Order: sequence, then structure tokens, then C-alpha cells
Amino acid sequence: MKAITQDRYGPSAVLTLNDIELPAVAPGGVLVRVAAAGVDQGVWHLMAGRPYLVRLATGPRRPRQRVPGMDLAGTVAAVGRDVTAFKVGDRVFGNGEGTYAEYARAKPAKLAPMPRGLSFERAAAVPVSACTALDAVEDARIAAGHSVLVLGAAGGVGSYAVQLAAALGAEVTGVCRGEKTDFVRGLGAAHVLDYTREEPTGRFDAILDTGGQRSIPALRRLLKPKGTLVIIGGETDGKWFGGFGRSLRAQALSPFTGQRLRGLVSLVKGARLARVGELIESGAVTVPLDRVFPLAEAGAAIDHMRQGRVRGKVVVTV
Repeated sequence: MKAITQDRYGPSAVLTLNDIELPAVAPGGVLVRVAAAGVDQGVWHLMAGRPYLVRLATGPRRPRQRVPGMDLAGTVAAVGRDVTAFKVGDRVFGNGEGTYAEYARAKPAKLAPMPRGLSFERAAAVPVSACTALDAVEDARIAAGHSVLVLGAAGGVGSYAVQLAAALGAEVTGVCRGEKTDFVRGLGAAHVLDYTREEPTGRFDAILDTGGQRSIPALRRLLKPKGTLVIIGGETDGKWFGGFGRSLRAQALSPFTGQRLRGLVSLVKGARLARVGELIESGAVTVPLDRVFPLAEAGAAIDHMRQGRVRGKVVVTV
């Protein structure tokens, strides 16, 4: 089968299109014929091996998983003998192993039936980002009437977080680049700030930070005394911890203040995917798809996502 592979950490140039063997299906696993695969910051971190902390899980010198990619949408091609939740031919979306390939293995617990009326390309843009946004909104305990600040509102997670918070009846302020303000306003934000020209003011019931640049003291000054800060990843350039250092510091400080300071760790699960699928089918959430690349241009897709110009999500089609 055709697949994108990498044998060392580095920039997108380490990715090449090759012919490799079809993955074997475990007794409790599923083999999916991949139609499309999502692109997110996590894919870049695993490709680059940055921060170095990720190499504890992925391999100290080179990636153990040669094929990158996590999000997928496609059709079940085979199931293990212990699998009853899915059958051959089912259209599914979720998380898999090495999804930048014609076929990928997945665990049934990380898959769900595709939402009705959704294309494979749009379904592939959902799993990691939408589930992370849903977890963040729920962790922040956002409710109707709350004031919510979303930093990085035009990105993959941010674009879903704006929609989810607005659907709950919150007054959302989104922060993004100037050329994306109309896009974020269209997602349901009541107020949109161009971070190159203005800074947020006032105090908020909840802050969802997907931007990864502001210090914890600066964020706390924007938070109400009993408000909640949720730090979602982070893209600072620290070699060892990157943006995860802020999350660790926030967690350590939280018990000593009236504010709730959270570092989010989110995993894709079938039940969460199903919930997101319901919101998409109801029209409460739309899939913000920026651009689609062919499999052979997976490296270019990752570079496009990293440039910071994306409105929503980037997808690779197989």
C-alpha cells in the first residue's frame, strides 16, 4: 500500500511516499481503508520530535511509528475476531495508527460512525480538534451567560471551541490574526480581537488558551476571581517541555488560588466522537475546513498548518 513514512525526526522533508506492507489486524482491532486524514499540531510534534519530552513515548532517536497521522475517516476493511461494534463496510471516523496511508489500524474504542451527510474530508477534520475543544469547554464549566475568551480562535481546536461555547449561550470573545476576524465572527463569536493590534481587556469567567504564548500571570489578570483557565497544548519553542511547561505550572499553582487553572490532556474516545457527531448533525457545530492536500503532499499540508494562516482545519486525502 502507499504510505507516507519517516525514519528520523525533523522538518517535513523527512516525509516520503513509499510502498509498505498492509498492517495486520489484531483480534481486538479494526483495519480502516483511509479516505482522508486530519492534520494538527500533534502530528507536527511527533514528526519533529519536539519538544524532546515526546520522544519518551515515541522513540529517543527515531520514531517507532514510521507512518505519521492520527485522525482518519474511511471505511472498515477488516475487523478482528473479537470486534462486534463494527463490520466491514461501515463508514467511520476517529483515531488510528499511521493514518497517512491507504490503510490504518484503529481500536474500536477510538472510532464512531460518521455523522450523516458529512464527507470523508470533513469527517477527518473532526476527531482530535473537536474532542479536545469539547473537553476544554466542559472542563471550564461554561454555561449560558458566561463570558469566555478563546485565544487562537481561528485554529483547529479554537474554531470548534468558539462554536461549542456559543452554542451553550456564552458570550465569546475570540482572538486571532486580523485577516481571520470575519471567519471567527462567523463561528459565533460576539467579539473578535486582532492580536496584532489590540489586547483583551476586562475579566472573563473562562479562558481557553490554544495560542500558547501568554504567561500564566498575564492570563490570570484576565480571569475573574473564581474563573477557570484551560491551557490546551502550547506551541512555545522550548526544546524539552515546549508549551507543556505552562500546563504543568498552572496545575501546580491552582490549589493555592481561588481560580481554577487547568492543563488539558484530551484523548479521542468513541463516546466523545459520537457526541460531537450529534452536534454536527443538529447544525450546532460546523466543520471548518481550510484546505485539502493529496497524500503525496502531506509534508506541504503540515507546513501550511504551521504557518499560522489556516482558518480551521487542514486535511490530507488518500
